[in-house]
Amino acid sequence: MKTKEAASLLTTPDDYVNQLYPEDEELQFVIEAIREHGMPEVSVAPAYGRLLTMLVQTAGARNILEIGALGGYSGICLCRGLPADGKLTSLELKEEYAQLAGRHLEKAGFKDQVEYRIGPAVDSLEALKQEGRTFDFFFIDADKENYPLYLEYALELANPGALIAGDNCFLRGRTLNSEKNGPSVQAVRRFNEVIATDKRLISTLLPAYDGLILARVKG
Repeated sequence: MKTKEAASLLTTPDDYVNQLYPEDEELQFVIEAIREHGMPEVSVAPAYGRLLTMLVQTAGARNILEIGALGGYSGICLCRGLPADGKLTSLELKEEYAQLAGRHLEKAGFKDQVEYRIGPAVDSLEALKQEGRTFDFFFIDADKENYPLYLEYALELANPGALIAGDNCFLRGRTLNSEKNGPSVQAVRRFNEVIATDKRLISTLLPAYDGLILARVKG
């Protein structure tokens, strides 16, 4: 028999938070465009987007590197935290995704603050390294098998005190399941473990939004 308390629990914690912070019109437009274009509907949740904006603002970041643009939802949230002269560099494998994201960032008023680099992220990261580029904030939300490599590059490209945020670190529970050992699961586990133990970082893993890991590069 269900208890009265259990019966009154009508939503999950994530649902409850997202009811408090619904999509704004600008971001809802992005979600609808992603759906219309048949793209994966994996953009961050509304409250998660607010968290990204707050993290960028709190860190005082001026240069952000985003790995994985999709339709531009997270890009808008990141840019909302930047100062007027701040810049977002976004890496995206697919040109059509980057073009759609670019249109959404332009519509949101961030056209002059975003640069897209198209192709395999590892190639773009190596090019940024060769150019001597550095960043204050990293948002990693792309192919999971390369997460450990993306982390290595982030550490090389990071300014002292930079923040690194990694998305989907639970992989919908697969990371926590010892019976799941596919390449993506093993890569994300390694990513989590390195961030948790690397002495160059101060970090935590939030048990929300499918696992959001946050790390600060020591000065």
